Amino acid sequence: MEYTVLRPEELADFKAEKMGKSTLFRSDRLLVGLNCFEPGQEHRLHSHAGQDKVYHVLSGSGLFLVADGEVRMEAGTMLVAPEGVPHGIRNDRPERLVVLAVLAPAP
Repeated sequence: MEYTVLRPEELADFKAEKMGKSTLFRSDRLLVGLNCFEPGQEHRLHSHAGQDKVYHVLSGSGLFLVADGEVRMEAGTMLVAPEGVPHGIRNDRPERLVVLAVLAPAP
């Protein structure tokens, strides 16, 4: 049996022009990645057909975007977006934001 031990924040990939993404693990059943936001960056409201998604904030704070508004988030906060539920993220703070993203099944 193989396994992987990671410190996700050490693999954060920030980009000046748009949200940075890093894939930490991928199989046919699961995708685990990082979404990395500089201040002011956003992952617009969207949804997934046939996939559930979990966001878990590792560092920083910002807003979870949901169909009916916005929810404040900070390190330790998690959002679960089942298939078809609109979701997104906005970094409205002056510090960087790192969010673990888990999708099942993998895209």
